[in-house]
This record gives sequence, C-alpha cells and structure tokens, in this order.
Amino acid sequence: MKVIVEADGGARGNPGPAGYGAVVLDAGSGAVLAERGEAIGVATNNVAEYQGLIAGLRAAAELGATAVDVRMDSKLVVEQMCGRWQIKNPGLRPLAAQAATLVREFDMVSFGWIPREKNKRADALANRAMDRAAGKPTSTVGEPAPAAAGADPASPAVGADPVSPAVGIDPVSPAVGADPVSPAPVGRSMFDAAGSGPTPTASWEPPATATATRLILVRHGETGLNKQSRYSGRGDVPLSEQGVAQAAAAAARIAVIRSAVDVIVSSPLSRCVATATAIAAQVGDPPVRTDDDLIECDFGEWEGRTFAEVRERWPAELTAWLGSTALAPPGGESFVQVTARVRRSVRGLLTAYRGKTVVVVSHVSPLKIMLRDALGAGDALLHRLYLDPTGISVIDTWPDGGVAVRTVNDTAHLAGIATP
Repeated sequence: MKVIVEADGGARGNPGPAGYGAVVLDAGSGAVLAERGEAIGVATNNVAEYQGLIAGLRAAAELGATAVDVRMDSKLVVEQMCGRWQIKNPGLRPLAAQAATLVREFDMVSFGWIPREKNKRADALANRAMDRAAGKPTSTVGEPAPAAAGADPASPAVGADPVSPAVGIDPVSPAVGADPVSPAPVGRSMFDAAGSGPTPTASWEPPATATATRLILVRHGETGLNKQSRYSGRGDVPLSEQGVAQAAAAAARIAVIRSAVDVIVSSPLSRCVATATAIAAQVGDPPVRTDDDLIECDFGEWEGRTFAEVRERWPAELTAWLGSTALAPPGGESFVQVTARVRRSVRGLLTAYRGKTVVVVSHVSPLKIMLRDALGAGDALLHRLYLDPTGISVIDTWPDGGVAVRTVNDTAHLAGIATP
C-alpha cells in the first residue's frame, strides 16, 4: 500500500512552545487515513518538524504501508533526509536517526518539498496541539480541507527524491553533503562526471554504548559459469572443484575475523548453500537457513551467455539495462526488483539478530546492492564494483542508524588459490 505523509511542526518563538502535526493520505484517493498532532513543550521549529515526520512515518507503518511519499514544507528536513545537507545541529541528529530507522520499515520512501499553502492539514494539527497545551481555544488557522478535498496524490512533491530504506540510511553521518549546497541528486555516485558528490568531512566514530549488528557478506565460490564470465542467475549450478577450495579458505578467514557467528543465512541455490555449509563447519556450526530474497537476479534470456554474446544479440537492450536499474533483461528481473527483496531481507536480519553476527552468503547482485546502500553510493556502483568468488565484505550497523563498512571484497584467503 502506498501512502502520502504530510508533516509539519512549529514553535511560537524559536525556541518556544512547540507542536507537530502529521496526516497520512491514501495515495490513490487522497482520503485521510490517520492524523497525529501533539505539543512537545519548548523546542525549535526544526525539532518540531522532525517530530512531525517521525509521527507520520510511525502512523504509516501502523497502517501497513509499504511505500511512502513524504511531503513537507521544511526544506531543511527534506534535504537532510535525502542526504544532501549535513546535519550540523547536534540536537537534530538523534531525531534524524529515529526517522532513518523508521524509513527502513518500508520498501520505498521518497521525500519532497511542498509550499506551505499545500501543507495546511499538518500545519493546522500542529497549531491545534499548541493551542490545547496553552489552554487556548482550538485554532482555526490553516484548517485542513475535508478528507479528500485538495489532495493531489498523482502529483509528486517538488523535488521528490527516493531514499533507500535499507541499511545505508545514515543522515547522522558527517560524511553527507555540505550544508546548505545541494550536491549531486540522490542515487548519483560522487565519482560521476555529471556532478560532484558529497565532500567527506571529519571522521565518524561509531556509538560506544551499543553493540553493532555485524553482517559478513560472502559471495559463493567459483562455478563453471562464472569461471567463463557468463551470466549466472537463477540456474542452480554447483561449485567447481576450485569453488570448493575457495569456500574452505573463506571459512577459515571468517573464523579469524569473528570467532563466534550467530547464524548463517544463504541464498537457496546450491552454490551458496555449499559455501555456507563450509563456513558453518569452521565457525562452530551455527544454524544455516536459506532466504529466497537473497537469490541472484533473474537474467532471463541472457542466462549462461557472455557479455560479448549479449552485446552482439541484444545491443539496444543491453545499453538500456546498463543505464537504468528499472529495466530488466528480456524475460528477466530489474535491479529495482532485486533491490526490493534484498532490502526486505536485510531489514529482517537487522530486526531478528540485533547485536549479533550474521554471515550472509549470496550472489554478486544482492551483495552489491547491500554495499551500495551501506556506502550511500549511487547505482553506478552496481556495474563498477567487482566481487570475487568468496570475496568477503563486512558491514556494522547500530540501533541509532550508524553504519560502518569495514571491508569490501577481502580476498586475502585466496592467496595461492587460482581465481577466474
């Protein structure tokens, strides 16, 4: 279910008595599904705006929404949640982290700015909350229109940008863009020639008071198809002899990285299950379970073919596919579709195994998507990053939204073992 969240907040004085308002609308009909409004004591406008956002996202989650279009007249909150402006005010960082955690509950969230006159519902709720707290008659300023009146669910908010709901959401990190200049659009790599990306600033330290959830990402070992650089998607091809040796070496490496592993989650395809089983034998036999959401991209008619063969037979389709994650190979699956299920899997892991160590054994596409989100990178990474068979990557995440990518494609364990 897709919904629209309109959120606002204000303070009578800055800081001063403050309150927030949020409205959840059905994206199709514009009908009001939920309203939230509350006074929050003395606070600033920006704190109240973030509180309105958090209330709106919570209400959307309670309704079972899977996609959310957030519309606010606060340019600051929209730009910060999109990762284009740095969060300099330390008082806003915990609120941004709360909002980021809620974002991860959905398959897709977009943020867009709307002018204040388009945000009358949320504004009225915030004013009424402040009036009630002050013992005043309920304000009628900015009174919202009736349920579906004035709603324009088909029209996106100005500058609406999708925000990744997966592990990489980290608006608290000082490595986001420079404030107040908006750099590259969301989703563009900082290395793209089309625009300069966020400029890293001071180093970020992980929280000292919480235990990280560690995801150890492992690509399966070599198979006959990837040895020949052929597209290998849903076909259930086994590990080669070389792949078996690589899996054993990766298992020994992981035992050094982390002596205790709580669970191993694997794609159901045999090349991953065999790799996962080898790892389990080296790290104390933790439970191994499979997750269909971790299966490789369906390459459709390109399955089993080399890049050169695909380029010769489907030149236009290949060019379009390389240029858009929304397009799929003929008869196959787009990276947007893969992303939706991979993010669902990651959200489940972070919820079920908070503070634990999870080994994730999967394929190139799902693992690249996880790393793209964790790094806050753009879609170009999906075609630029190379992951070796049994290459190991490590991601730590914290409950407050902090993310640290420790390792990408560690192949030290493959020394002396030939690779394709």
